[in-house]
Amino acid sequence: MKKILCLVIVLGGLLINRPAMAQTPGTWGTWFIGTVQLPGTPEKKWGGFAEVQARTNGLFSQYFYNELKGGLSYDLDKNFTVMVAGGRYATYTPKDLDAGPNNKEARLWLQLTLNQYMSRVKVEHRYRLEQRWFNYRGDSTSTRNRLRYRLNAFVPLNHTTISPNTVFVSFYDEIFLNPKGPVLERNRVYAGAGYQFNTHLTVQAGWVNQANYNLPAFKQGQFLPQNTSAKNNIVLAVSYRLAHKASTPAPEHLPTQQD
Repeated sequence: MKKILCLVIVLGGLLINRPAMAQTPGTWGTWFIGTVQLPGTPEKKWGGFAEVQARTNGLFSQYFYNELKGGLSYDLDKNFTVMVAGGRYATYTPKDLDAGPNNKEARLWLQLTLNQYMSRVKVEHRYRLEQRWFNYRGDSTSTRNRLRYRLNAFVPLNHTTISPNTVFVSFYDEIFLNPKGPVLERNRVYAGAGYQFNTHLTVQAGWVNQANYNLPAFKQGQFLPQNTSAKNNIVLAVSYRLAHKASTPAPEHLPTQQD
């Protein structure tokens, strides 16, 4: 219980100490996430995932964005997983969907995940290196690199492990780093709850605040300070876990979101 209390205090500090940012009052978006996973096992260490995601600019309205992605993973041991994955990302104008995407992005990434299983608290450290290719409407293109780190904690409420018929809460903070600047490109904070029905099906609902940071600039002879924008979103996620045939399942899998 002391570990749980310390975790809540630390995550609360992250939320309280976030910098002031421009945010339109009363504006919320929605993220819908559907994932199929094949986790590794002690005998069969290869795994993978496929995911589809849609986002709206308003609360359950104004669809403007989607993601299609998938990847292959390999468990070096029960707490250490590497992954290579990729995806397609498209952004639209909500009131002009027929015009096609304003931007299409192809993304490839390498990922390293370390898990810590304590008596009640489960912690995930995720490190990701991304290569991104953008194709804007009008034939404009660009490429970018990005580094990401996510600290994610899970706490089961009615069992000591996250297993069938378990209610759990989840918190994470993720930073996005751009080598070309702004160094801190984005920060994402999440808090939510979920329920694992059985060894296959898990649902989660939560809140995520995503803050984007832009570099200071000179425009028309005037200095523009760093511009920071943020948006709150409701996250609804469904995950279905497949199983290797004739293989002993791992004792516990964290219901991590692939986003």
